[in-house]
Amino acid sequence: MTTQIHFGRPLVGDEERAAVMKVMEGPILVHGPLAGEFEAAFAAFTGAPHAVAVSSCTAGMHLIWFALGLKPGDEVIVPAMTHVATAHTVELTGAKPVFVDAEDKTGNIDIGAIEAAITPRTRGIAVVHYLGVPVDMPKVAAIAKKHNLFLLEDCALAPGARIDGVHAGLHGDCGVFSFYPVKHLTTAEGGMIILKDGELAKKLRLVKAFGVDRTHGERKVPGVYDTVALGFNYRMSEIHAAIGIEQMKKLQGFLDARKANFVALEQALAGGKGYRLLPQPDDGHLQSCHYCAVIVLDDALIARRPDIMAALGERGIGTSVYYPQPVPRMTYYREKYGYEGAKYPNATRISDGGIALPVGPHLNTDDMKTIADNVKTVIKDLIP
Repeated sequence: MTTQIHFGRPLVGDEERAAVMKVMEGPILVHGPLAGEFEAAFAAFTGAPHAVAVSSCTAGMHLIWFALGLKPGDEVIVPAMTHVATAHTVELTGAKPVFVDAEDKTGNIDIGAIEAAITPRTRGIAVVHYLGVPVDMPKVAAIAKKHNLFLLEDCALAPGARIDGVHAGLHGDCGVFSFYPVKHLTTAEGGMIILKDGELAKKLRLVKAFGVDRTHGERKVPGVYDTVALGFNYRMSEIHAAIGIEQMKKLQGFLDARKANFVALEQALAGGKGYRLLPQPDDGHLQSCHYCAVIVLDDALIARRPDIMAALGERGIGTSVYYPQPVPRMTYYREKYGYEGAKYPNATRISDGGIALPVGPHLNTDDMKTIADNVKTVIKDLIP
């Protein structure tokens, strides 16, 4: 059966298509005003003093660690439960990611285990707001301050997430967002850095564009400039920014739909056997932005996860896995640093036993009931 309820779909309408065509009909595809306009819109939504558009979330994180001068011999605390990009951006500087297990309840980094992983070589802490569930950032920020460490928030799944009313990404030193097609908003591909430090924002703008000392508009003689720093081509094009500007106008509606869908799915899954649903708080302290819903199978059913996902697919229910393995168990990191599975029991359990279910705005609350009914039926048939 062809999947009827897709796990994720970009919601791109006539507004985005018209905005792209307007750029395509003009003379400026990069180095134009739209990237700045998108930055301003995202900064206004999050409350950030500064926003820097980049070509991807991965590029943004790499840019930050590079700008800080991370080097071989340095270490950064990284969650074991994350997309590999969080670790790769540390690794690419020559520094070493030091992995910390997840909380069993949320999948977020185990805050109580962070300090034990800090050594004299530690330069920073990277946290990830898993599934859009915000990490309790005041606690992590206190640890970072105590040890004088840079605090980066990987907000790839966290537009709209808040802690004590303050947007995710503004509790640490930098927050970095992803606009991949199935995220909360898309630019087709792209990312954004938000931060409070104006000097660091200035440096990031310099380094994301080759280290060139003046923009096209600042050049008195066309084509004449100097390069004052080593840098990358991590810029966002005007085409991507044009999509982002239109998506920003729809973002709150997308977030409202995700929340309504998650609540409906949570209610519909209640009472089922063979799994637990990872909670997504929405209270006065932590406010999730509901990227997807993850059920974690009981230990006795973990080996049957492929069968369960296949059966759901046959019933028209799209699923995924977030994330496929604890990062330290992935071949590159396992072969380079070794792997001690006992250090990451919670990340392992969620990775190996988790099934991600869709709650995106391409779906509605009736779809949530359909998903839950099928999940309950499929799993019930496998319980001895």
